[in-house]
Amino acid sequence: MYLTTIMGIPLATAAKNVNSWNGVSSLALFIGAFFADSYLGRFKTTLLSSSVFLMGLILLTTSTATKIPQNIRTPLFFSALYITALGEGGHKPCVQTFAADQFDENTPEQRKAKSSFFNWWYLGIVVGATIAVVIIVYVEDNVSWTVGFSIPTIAVGLALAVFIFGCLTYRMERPVGSPFTKVAQVVVAAVRKRHVVETSNGRGLCYDDDVSHGLDARKLARTNQFRCLDKAMIIDERDSLMKSRNPWRLCSVNQVEEVKLIVRLIPIWVCTFAYAIIVAQVHTFFIKQASTMQRSLGPKVSIPPASLQVIPGITILISVPIYDKLFVPSMRNITKIPSGISSLHRIGIGLGLSILTIAIAALVENMRVGVASKHGLINDPKAIVPMSVGWLVPQFVVMGLSDMFAYVGMQELFYDQMPEDMRSMGSALTNGAIGVGAFMSSAIIVTVQEMSKKWGEEWLVNDLNRAHLDEFYWVLAGFCALDLVIYVLAAKWFVWKNTTQVDQIVIC
Repeated sequence: MYLTTIMGIPLATAAKNVNSWNGVSSLALFIGAFFADSYLGRFKTTLLSSSVFLMGLILLTTSTATKIPQNIRTPLFFSALYITALGEGGHKPCVQTFAADQFDENTPEQRKAKSSFFNWWYLGIVVGATIAVVIIVYVEDNVSWTVGFSIPTIAVGLALAVFIFGCLTYRMERPVGSPFTKVAQVVVAAVRKRHVVETSNGRGLCYDDDVSHGLDARKLARTNQFRCLDKAMIIDERDSLMKSRNPWRLCSVNQVEEVKLIVRLIPIWVCTFAYAIIVAQVHTFFIKQASTMQRSLGPKVSIPPASLQVIPGITILISVPIYDKLFVPSMRNITKIPSGISSLHRIGIGLGLSILTIAIAALVENMRVGVASKHGLINDPKAIVPMSVGWLVPQFVVMGLSDMFAYVGMQELFYDQMPEDMRSMGSALTNGAIGVGAFMSSAIIVTVQEMSKKWGEEWLVNDLNRAHLDEFYWVLAGFCALDLVIYVLAAKWFVWKNTTQVDQIVIC
C-alpha cells in the first residue's frame, strides 16, 4: 500500500517489489544460519543481527519523513528495507533454534515440551503480527507512516534489551566449523571410491567418533538409502596404510548419515514452495482485492485493507490452543507420537488447505468482478465495488489454518531432522522456502503477464475490475494441486532420523 499510494508505483511492479524483498529477506537466512552454525554460534549471531535489524528499522522510519527530498527518500527507503532483510537473515533462523536448544531432548518431559514449543512460538509470532496489522496499519493509514514505522522500531529495541538481559541463563552451544565442508568431504570421498565394494575389496567401515559433543550429541543409525554415499565410509587398502585419516578420502558412518539427512529433506523442502507462493498472495493481491470493496464499519470507521491480515492471526490465536490442548493429546494416545501427528502429515494438511485458500479466493474474485460489471464499474479503477469485504474473510481464515499446519510442521521437521550442528540451517530452510515462493510468485506474475499479452490483454492490470485475477488464482491452484501429489510421494519415500546417544555407543 505504501508503494502504490505514497510512491505511486504500478500494481504489478509493486507486487514484484514486495515479493523480491520477501525473497531476499528469506534467502538471507541461509547466510545468517551458515555463520551461526559454523563460526559465531546462535547467541552471538542473534545479538549481532538484531542490532543490524534495529539499524535498518531506524533508517526505514527516517526515510518516510516528509521533509526528505524524493531523490533521497526512494533510495534510502529501499536501502533500509534491505538492511532489515540482512538483519532478519541472522535473527530469524537463530533465535528460534537457540530457544529450542534450551530443551533437553534426553528427558521425555522436555521432548513433549519441545513439541508444544513450536506451536506456542508461532503463536507468539502471530500475536506480534496481529498487533502490527491492527494497530500499526491503522496508524499508518490515519496518522502517519513515520509514526507507524517507529512502533516496530521501538519494539525491536526493547526485544533486544530483554534478550541481552537473559544472557546469563541460556544453554550455549559452540560452533563446529563449516557444515558444508563435511558435506563436500562425503561427496568427494564417495566419488573417489566409486569402484570400491564393501564386501569384496573393503576393509571395514570407519566408525571414528567425530560427533561434536554439544548439548545433545547423538550418533545416527545406518540407513539403506543413497547407498552410493556409503562408499565414503569404506576403508580401502590405501586408507588402511595411512597413519591418520584423510577426511577427503574417508568419512565416518555418522558423517555420511548426516549428509543423507540433508538429501532426504530436499524433496520435501522443494514441495513447500507451492504453499509459499500462496502465502505471497496474502500480502499482495488479497490486500488489493480488499482495497476495492466496501470496508466501512460505520459512518466514520473504515477498515484499512492491510488490516485483513489480522484474520489469519486471529484464526491461529484461536486454533493453536485447541490444537495443542485437545487435538495433540487425543492423537498422541492413538499414534504414540509426542506431537500427535508427524510433521510430514502436518505439512501435507497445510498444503491441502493452501489449495483450498486460493480456490476460495478465485471464486470470490469472480463474484466481485460480476458485481462490478453489474453496476457499470468495470472501467472505473478507483470505484468501490458495492460488495462487503467480509466475503474475503473465508480465504484469510483458511490461510491461517494452512499456516498453523504447514509452517509449524516445517519448523518441526527441519529442526528435528537436520544434523544437530546444522539446526540453524534447518530453521533457515523453513523461512527460505517462503523466500523462494515469493521469487516464484514474481516469476509467475511475469510469465502470466507475457503470455496473456500475447493472447490479447494482460491479466494483471492496475484496474482490478478489468484484470483476470480469478484466472490467475486458478493457475496457482492447479500448480499447487500438482505439487501436493508430488509431496505425498516424497513423504512416503522419506526415512526418519534414528539416533543413539553418544555415551551409549561402543566405537569399533
